[in-house]
Amino acid sequence: MSTPANLAFFSSRMSDRAILSYSDSEALAALPHARRRVNANAYIIREGEPPRSTCALLISGLAFRQKLTADGARQIISVHLPGELLDLQHLFLNIADHSVQTLTEAVIADIARDDLESLMLERPAIARAFWVDSLIEASIFREWVLSVGRRDARARIAHILCELAVRMRGAGLIGDSENFVLPMTQEQLGDATGLTSVHVNRTIKALAAEGLIKHSGRSIMIANWKALSQVGDFNPLYLHLDQVSPRFAVPMDTLFVSPDAS
Repeated sequence: MSTPANLAFFSSRMSDRAILSYSDSEALAALPHARRRVNANAYIIREGEPPRSTCALLISGLAFRQKLTADGARQIISVHLPGELLDLQHLFLNIADHSVQTLTEAVIADIARDDLESLMLERPAIARAFWVDSLIEASIFREWVLSVGRRDARARIAHILCELAVRMRGAGLIGDSENFVLPMTQEQLGDATGLTSVHVNRTIKALAAEGLIKHSGRSIMIANWKALSQVGDFNPLYLHLDQVSPRFAVPMDTLFVSPDAS
């Protein structure tokens, strides 16, 4: 159902990607859209199908991209947070080459592809913002390929925890000293890192035993950011934080401090 609420939060996020004029920002915020609530694990895009006439903007909740082998084995290739377009890559393509599903219950804003195309063609600054957004997403894809291909299990899990924590904090989903509620099951973490759920479980327990994290169910406290980022070979360069919100200006080793730390 269409709602009168505008997309100011999306306009603000894209202004982090490129310098937008007041009229550019207003045009993004005023994009006509329809909002819908979807359950966890719902398909937004299915591989092999033509893209919808609309692009999905994630308003709340989380989503992930995936590819399947012929025998059904799944590889999760990225996780997406509120404010991100889930199928910008299919804006000019005729067939979806991968699937996108919700990770949690989510609210989606459906925006007509024609409206997005028109904005990009008529407003160069908006086109640049979308380009930068797509390039940063591609950079994250490359880092995930490196993790699966070259990092050991301990580093893979540490790295994805670091990335999700940084990105979720930047999206305002967690605070400086709050527990990090992991949005993924151990099976999903395994599909993202190329590990079995059993191996994921053992690795998380090992990181906790080393004092790098504290965990209870899906709740994780990063107890030693510096050590965890070293174990994960985590260098935020690939996130291109210089082109996102100034919230990231806070030193990384102050992001997560255990409440009982001295």
